[in-house]
Amino acid sequence: MANIRAHLYVEGFVQGVFFRAETREEARRLGVTGWVRNLPDGRVEVVGEGEEGSVKGLVNWCHKGPSGARVSKVEVKYEQYRGEFDSFSVRYY
Repeated sequence: MANIRAHLYVEGFVQGVFFRAETREEARRLGVTGWVRNLPDGRVEVVGEGEEGSVKGLVNWCHKGPSGARVSKVEVKYEQYRGEFDSFSVRYY
């Protein structure tokens, strides 16, 4: 399979519920590189790159998130793979 890149915006009750840390763990488990961060408007932003099946697995996971999260909407845009990350990290403002 080809490598792909996904850019996500996750809405709902997704901050203060370990969404970033759990997303990082899931991405690492799947072998996806990129980052996750909270946005000031209450959403979580995720960029993930890697093997198509793994990235789509992370996208599917983000529709549910960790046990405390209540995801109401996930906006996903698939972009050109860039290969710019060597790990998956939590970003802070």
